[in-house]
Amino acid sequence: MKNRLSILLVLLTQLAPAVLMATEQPSRRPVHTYSIVARDPASGELGVAVQSHWFSVGSAVSWAEAGVGAVATQSFTEISYGPLGLALMRAGKTAPQALAALVAADPHQDVRQVAMVDRHGNVAVHTGANCIAHAGNLTGEGYSVQANMMLGDTVPAAMAAAYEGATGSLAERLMVALQAAQAAGGDIRGRQSAAMLIVPAESAGRPWAERIVDLRIEDHAEPLVELGRLLDLQTVYDDMNAGDEAFAGGDIEGALDAYARAAALAPENLEVRYWQAVTLVGAGQVEAALPIFREVFSSDPHWRELTRRLPAAGLLPADDSLLARILASGASGG
Repeated sequence: MKNRLSILLVLLTQLAPAVLMATEQPSRRPVHTYSIVARDPASGELGVAVQSHWFSVGSAVSWAEAGVGAVATQSFTEISYGPLGLALMRAGKTAPQALAALVAADPHQDVRQVAMVDRHGNVAVHTGANCIAHAGNLTGEGYSVQANMMLGDTVPAAMAAAYEGATGSLAERLMVALQAAQAAGGDIRGRQSAAMLIVPAESAGRPWAERIVDLRIEDHAEPLVELGRLLDLQTVYDDMNAGDEAFAGGDIEGALDAYARAAALAPENLEVRYWQAVTLVGAGQVEAALPIFREVFSSDPHWRELTRRLPAAGLLPADDSLLARILASGASGG
């Protein structure tokens, strides 16, 4: 196993120059921006968050893999720093070792800005000498913040102070850092897109299920405001998913608690309210469910048609009289 790992490291080190030198000139389409990579010391989660005056910044800048690390690659962006950096860290290199190898192989390192954090919290950052001012970076325990083409030179310091002073989940702390950057002036050109990617501390071998947060705002007048709204909405749907799992496992009370949390966070969301009502019926609490059905059906009659289909799917009891009571909710005189 050790020999195989050594061979893999050699191959990766040899491959990096070929990939990074595939084009003779750096991209002339800069993704000038501010970003943060971090490892949460409590949960071990790894994340990267970014904002830019550039379309779909998350598709180029943000990279992360459960149990491996996170990467932000920006300025005159060389996207391969993302997958190659993760590959090197997956093979056992620390973030500083991985970044040093890739920068050394890059003929255009002077216009790159790249940051990495590995699963142990080691951080590394490179800001090329020709990144457009104001450009800079700061590192702290388990995180790095970096920015270029900023309105002023205070953005990295503002991000670092905000992140270190924030509490809550990693997502909440990353969001606070982005907001501090914008408050300090942000990108000199304004704002357009944002993204946040967070993965677990360890991989369970199920990469399709190993993204705790994966949100991208591709084009928006207020990308951070929209990113914050979606983070709140994700909390709602995380509770919904927890309710679904509890219901499937026969834990009706657990499902009701989860749906109630979701409904309290998003009382205007018909989806949340509807499935809360369905779960209440499954728990035998029909009288509590009927007013919710009435509210949902009155807002959109298509939900009534959906309800007719649920008994066949096993999501409502196969009871014609019960179904008739539910469907009457919201009807004239119902």
